[in-house]
Amino acid sequence: MRLTSIHTYPVKGCHRLDHDGAFVHQWGLAGDRRWMVVDADGVGVTQRDTARLVNLRAAVRPGGLSLRADGQPDLDVPEPTAGEAVSVRTFRSRTFPVPALPAGQAADGWLGALLGRPVRLVWLAQPTRHLAAGTREHDTGDQVSFADAYPVLLTNAASLEALNDWLAEAGEEPVPMTRFRPNLVVDGAPAWAEDDWVGRRLRIGERMFQAAGPCDRCVVTTTDQETGVRTKEPLRTLGRHRNVRQKLLFGLNLVPLDSGPLAVDAPIVIAP
Repeated sequence: MRLTSIHTYPVKGCHRLDHDGAFVHQWGLAGDRRWMVVDADGVGVTQRDTARLVNLRAAVRPGGLSLRADGQPDLDVPEPTAGEAVSVRTFRSRTFPVPALPAGQAADGWLGALLGRPVRLVWLAQPTRHLAAGTREHDTGDQVSFADAYPVLLTNAASLEALNDWLAEAGEEPVPMTRFRPNLVVDGAPAWAEDDWVGRRLRIGERMFQAAGPCDRCVVTTTDQETGVRTKEPLRTLGRHRNVRQKLLFGLNLVPLDSGPLAVDAPIVIAP
């Protein structure tokens, strides 16, 4: 088995960035989901709320963030270093507030024009817990980015092939891996082998991860990550084939156990 691709999402819900390598922190991959768009109540705005976020191209640069979208001028956003923190939540329920620094009026106006609604951009200066201890089988500790629940998401290329076979049998079009917004994609494992990795440790290159549990999928997977067009797939097919206790499963959540560089083509070993 080997690692075939690495991806980050600088602003929660934005278009992906593809990498040959990334630095792994205990809270996740460097540059991944440290920024978030929030509504007037301080609750995260994601692709669950608006598919327009697929148009947001964000890239981490030294000292800040660059924002780009068709039809709008590029905008450089400095990383906030001062100012009064605001309380934000990744979701309206199940999560509790965490402090974040506002990016400022220029970023807020730019994103408001893109999304067609008043919003704010905030930066998580210190990755921190936003889900109560004990709510997950394998706790991430106190270092988490604005990711939904776990620092890193891994998907298996063979599992996508199996899902696309089911879609073909149903007369539906195949979907690309981008629909599932992974951080790491692996090849060389059988379809759904990741189900058996839950609770075990994975060595990817020189980095160690705890396999925390399968990922429950949502409406974001039905969103074309290039156009924003939504359909009913692949959720409908996952509902027929991968419904476990009312959760539609695809992918594996990981918790990093150490820090350091990680590169594409790294070998993968599953601990006994």
